[in-house]
Amino acid sequence: MKTASEPLKQNEDNILEVSHLKKYFPIKGGVFSNVVGQVKAVDDVSFSIKRGTTMGLVGESGCGKSTAGRTLLRLIDKTDGNVLFNGTDIYALSKKEMRTLRPKMQIIFQDPYSSLSPRLPIGEIIGEAVREHKLVPKDELDDYITKIMASCGLQTYHKDRYPHEFSGGQRQRICIARALALNPEFIVCDEPVSALDVSIQAQIINLLKDLQEEYGLTYLFISHDLSVVEHISDTVGVMYLGNIVEIGATEDIFANPLHPYTKALFSAIPMPDPDAKPNRIILEGSIPSPANPPAGCKFHTRCKDCMEICKTQEPIAKDMGNGHVVKCHLYN
Repeated sequence: MKTASEPLKQNEDNILEVSHLKKYFPIKGGVFSNVVGQVKAVDDVSFSIKRGTTMGLVGESGCGKSTAGRTLLRLIDKTDGNVLFNGTDIYALSKKEMRTLRPKMQIIFQDPYSSLSPRLPIGEIIGEAVREHKLVPKDELDDYITKIMASCGLQTYHKDRYPHEFSGGQRQRICIARALALNPEFIVCDEPVSALDVSIQAQIINLLKDLQEEYGLTYLFISHDLSVVEHISDTVGVMYLGNIVEIGATEDIFANPLHPYTKALFSAIPMPDPDAKPNRIILEGSIPSPANPPAGCKFHTRCKDCMEICKTQEPIAKDMGNGHVVKCHLYN
């Protein structure tokens, strides 16, 4: 996490570097539909992801996780900030150049059923983009699709079936195969297991880890399930109201959460011992509107440790050691 005064630095170990990314959605009103405000879905987010690793992005629903993922893939346009992929500013590319880069940056959506065309068989869904980008010769396409499907736990005879003929877990495997078929380097996993049963979640998570090792993939794993994030992620970023408030190595974040919001989130993780009495931290009030966020620290309206400075001045990011960075006045 970088402060606003620091330039984005390129690092060969990083596949992705995001600096001061913002995505605002206009609020229109009146007879002429004039812009009367902005929904600050992503508000000054900075992070980097090392090649071949997984970064987990967690936070309450509506905090801007999915919007951040789509913006850094340029599926929706940014309002401000920079996104470097392998050292290339993707927002400086033309549409033609972005089309060439697109196979290297893929996404797996939360709802596999709605992201699959009901009118196409699975073989066509997986092979459509491969054919469009001319990644393999026509005479090798069928064998290539078979190989990708096998890597994702799908059978050859599944090619001629349609999405409605599969279970939720199988559909997510299809979505993973569709992304994998383009030979990507980086995949945004946008809550890919939240709609699945617990046992199926474990299968999909293990599949993603196996594919990462086999193909050298890098993931941004967006989720609200902290147990899943702890299992799959190398680093974790905690997001609140469009801001990353804490980021660091997974073991550091889970062993020693620093930000009051992170502590509250982690206190809600179910305990394996039914007799244990967890020290739950109950947040007061509701999440402020991203159209009218509080001044100063955005979390101060719900924070039991709130000080006067929190109400007027936004905290700066402070490295607490080992890359564990927190934005909170308690540590400034």
